[in-house]
Amino acid sequence: MTEERITETTDRAGNTHTTHTVVTDGEGRKSSGTSWGLLIILAVVAIAAVLIFSQMSGAEVAKDNAVAGAADQVGEAAGQVGDAAQNAGNAVQDAVEN
Repeated sequence: MTEERITETTDRAGNTHTTHTVVTDGEGRKSSGTSWGLLIILAVVAIAAVLIFSQMSGAEVAKDNAVAGAADQVGEAAGQVGDAAQNAGNAVQDAVEN
């Protein structure tokens, strides 16, 4: 709370002097301290969010790499099955001809 005090004094010669005094109870200091506290908390939350999202992104990359590796293995197995089928077909054809 802020209070303004005005004091008027008159000296022996009859001159009037006015003094202005402003009195505060220090509320401004509390609010600035609270503001700093909120800013620090906000900064900590922002840093935590960045770390969490970066870790989630790394997990997505690892999952994508695992799927790509599995697809490569399936492709190799399909190629081997195709080769085996070709060999079996050739063997059957040779048996029929002889």
